[in-house]
Amino acid sequence: MSPANPVLVEATRGGLVESRHRGAYAVVDAAGRLVAARGEIGRVTFPRSSMKILQAIPLIESGAADAFACTPAELALACASHSGEAMHVEAVGAWLARIGRGEADLVCGPQMPAYVPAAEAMIREGRHPCRLHNNCSGKHAGFLTLARHLGARAAGYNRREHPVQQAVFAAVAGLTGAGEDMAFGIDGCAAPAPALPLQGLALAMARIAAPDGLPPARAEAVSRLRAAMAAHPELVAGTGRACTRLMRAAAPGTVVKVGAEAVYIGILPALGLGLALKIDDGGTRAAELLVAALLDRFGQIRPEARGDIADLLAPLLRNWAGDEVGALRLAPDWA
Repeated sequence: MSPANPVLVEATRGGLVESRHRGAYAVVDAAGRLVAARGEIGRVTFPRSSMKILQAIPLIESGAADAFACTPAELALACASHSGEAMHVEAVGAWLARIGRGEADLVCGPQMPAYVPAAEAMIREGRHPCRLHNNCSGKHAGFLTLARHLGARAAGYNRREHPVQQAVFAAVAGLTGAGEDMAFGIDGCAAPAPALPLQGLALAMARIAAPDGLPPARAEAVSRLRAAMAAHPELVAGTGRACTRLMRAAAPGTVVKVGAEAVYIGILPALGLGLALKIDDGGTRAAELLVAALLDRFGQIRPEARGDIADLLAPLLRNWAGDEVGALRLAPDWA
């Protein structure tokens, strides 16, 4: 049996520790050297949506993105877990129309917008969400674009044996060092969800941060995707979301991306480093604090922007009356 991961984040109330979040993280360089780590970083887990930049690599490498004139905004959406705001839904819909596809071709199910005002407006107006509102619709638009370019059928593009997913798994294997026969599950959006160790996930992000050692075509692909995400943080997540806010507050070019069940990756081009973290219990609140703390530890939060993310660096816990009743904090031996 693997040893338990260390406690990385604590929740306090009345001056006492009420809850503890265990987890692991790895920070590595492009050569695979560990710069910082805690916990079982070799344990296989599901990166979920944190790895969308890896799944979008074939979109560029194949020539599909250029053949269909994909914009940087669309490349960002291919890597996004968006909030279902109008800017997201309209952009994905226009992209699909341009490639001769539509909402019905998406296999991801309908999802209420994560952006509360959009969801409330939908309820008030008696409307129902569609597949474009799904937070993964941009990733799926990228898959359909790749299928169209490859001359592959659209039906079943989410199946592991489909040419789209074969290309995706090959790209993931190439960046992470895993084999193409890596284990996988099925994600919430019906696409395959590869399983990887955190150390391999962090290595992939380091190679994106410092791509000089990659083959030229792959270096160009990951550089374009990283630049697109960094240029469009509002499309990668959405209004008020941690990913969007952290990228806006971080050093230029930095990318932060969440995955379900409390996974985060970071791409730090200023340092040539990649990071990956996972909170064992799936607690997003702990993952947000930890990724913010790691960016801060490595000097990647711009001093003038610290105030904009104060609630991510030092989260307070409040009751329904708005009273401060506790806080989230880093555990004493988190680093």
